[in-house]
Amino acid sequence: MPRTDDRVTHTATRSFALFDTALGTCGIVWGERGIGGVQLPESTSAAARARLRRRFPDAREAPPPPEVCRAIDGVVALLRGEPSELADVELDMSAVPEFHRRVYEVARTIPRGATLTYGEVASRVGAPGAARAVGQALGQNPFAPIVPCHRVLAAGGRLGGFSATGGVATKLRLLSIEGGNGPLFD
Repeated sequence: MPRTDDRVTHTATRSFALFDTALGTCGIVWGERGIGGVQLPESTSAAARARLRRRFPDAREAPPPPEVCRAIDGVVALLRGEPSELADVELDMSAVPEFHRRVYEVARTIPRGATLTYGEVASRVGAPGAARAVGQALGQNPFAPIVPCHRVLAAGGRLGGFSATGGVATKLRLLSIEGGNGPLFD
């Protein structure tokens, strides 16, 4: 996927919408092939809009269609601490490298309240020993929290990194909201 800093270049027509959650203003980008990206909470709608425009400069603001509204409702529920099933949300991974796609598919199977380590994800994608590459793929995850990268921890239950606004504190907050039962919560 061509990247310059935080931007994603894509030739298809894309749209975006902002929405409020218990943690702040989020955004979502979509196109013909599904959800192209999600913006985790920012403190203001202006900050969320600015970040989305940097990441997806070709996207225009528009009212979301019904399938995108369902994804928004799921994210809002998840960030409120309610059970929310996002596994059926269609993602546009056409510009996502194959290894990243496999990592995201494994991350989507981690149930709410559970965690895996980067090494466990690497093993599940058939690349044992590639924990660092898994971390790099998750650090570029454009679909959080639909692809719940916050559920992947470093060895020994350490938090590891998190590239969203707020960094590791945001990751811990998401895990706490979900009522985690992994090593962090024992």
